[in-house]
Amino acid sequence: MTCLPESPRPLVELGLDPGRLRAAFGVFPSGVVAVAALVDDRIVGLAASSFTSVSLEPPLVSFSIAATSKTWPVLRRADHIGVTVLAQHHDVVARQLAGPAETRFAGLATATDPRGAVTLADGVAWFDTTIDRHVEAGDHTIVLLRLHAVAHVEDLLPLVFHRSGFGLRRQA
Repeated sequence: MTCLPESPRPLVELGLDPGRLRAAFGVFPSGVVAVAALVDDRIVGLAASSFTSVSLEPPLVSFSIAATSKTWPVLRRADHIGVTVLAQHHDVVARQLAGPAETRFAGLATATDPRGAVTLADGVAWFDTTIDRHVEAGDHTIVLLRLHAVAHVEDLLPLVFHRSGFGLRRQA
């Protein structure tokens, strides 16, 4: 005899206010990346939890950025953009990268390739990318990045963002 799971909870129309949406979106865990480049002789970048693989041929990844971002108009001028998948121990780094733009990279170990892509030390994976295209999508912009080089390590776990915090969390 097979035991079937309980029937799914019925969807109840309770509204789509931003708080309810944020809570519902937050149940899906995601990784966290640093997206960075050298622009006008300074490192510009941000943290994103919307990073995902898109295509193997051509090799594409994506992330989303708020339309109100003051960093994106500067970052999109970069020739190459580095993406670092943050490691489990990078929770403080992720918070720093979400803070004031002028101090986001203060004290962080970074590497800049000759084309301007900036990556962080001690990550799980690193990507050298260029902007393939971007699409306006509601209050965000979806950015498609074309991959040019990739590296990763096997012995670290990624940083996970879940329910507005780092690490997997059960709802109380």
